[in-house]
Amino acid sequence: MKIHGSVALVTGANRGLGAAFAQALLERGAATVYAAARTPSAITDPRLTPLALDITDQDAVRAAAERCGDVTLLINHAGISRSHAPGPEAARAEMETNYFGTLAMSRAFAPILAANGGGALVNVLSVLSFITFPQVATYAASKAAAWSLTGALRQELGEQGTLVVGVHAGYIDTDMAARVTVAKISPQEVVARTLDGVESGLTEVLADELSRQAKAGLAAS
Repeated sequence: MKIHGSVALVTGANRGLGAAFAQALLERGAATVYAAARTPSAITDPRLTPLALDITDQDAVRAAAERCGDVTLLINHAGISRSHAPGPEAARAEMETNYFGTLAMSRAFAPILAANGGGALVNVLSVLSFITFPQVATYAASKAAAWSLTGALRQELGEQGTLVVGVHAGYIDTDMAARVTVAKISPQEVVARTLDGVESGLTEVLADELSRQAKAGLAAS
């Protein structure tokens, strides 16, 4: 699908990668960009349409779907990591946002995308969908679940003409990876490769070398 003239909704659009998505969509000529965040007052660019949304709140998701019935491109970016405070409650919080929140948004907007010609649904995942480490075990589990969900959505929504894209990257230079002192890819690079992928009809975007190596390694001994 073409980004120019599209109507996009980005979850978690108030900072980091989500904010980069919102800006790039404007630059590529999207007609409307709904910038969703728990605190919409954080959305200050007048070209964006702020949207109050907590994706773990079913009522809020339904209200967003009722308001944004013209969406043709949904970018499920909102996510959390509680790796700094591991434990059962952290694991539940990660799963509620990263998996159940993504599921709720996808289900709510699938009929809207169908009514508007199919469009595209993008799930921002992670290299940790493929691999895991003890320090990030629960976050990785939530992203692996979202990866599995993305594959199922691709099969299901393909029947209505909706392109479903999974995006994987390693360390992105945002607040979430601030504690990590390794080479990082910029949010703008991830966004550019993702939107190029959407326009090219790709179903998977491996945004950096780390994610490409990890995916290739799944077939290794």
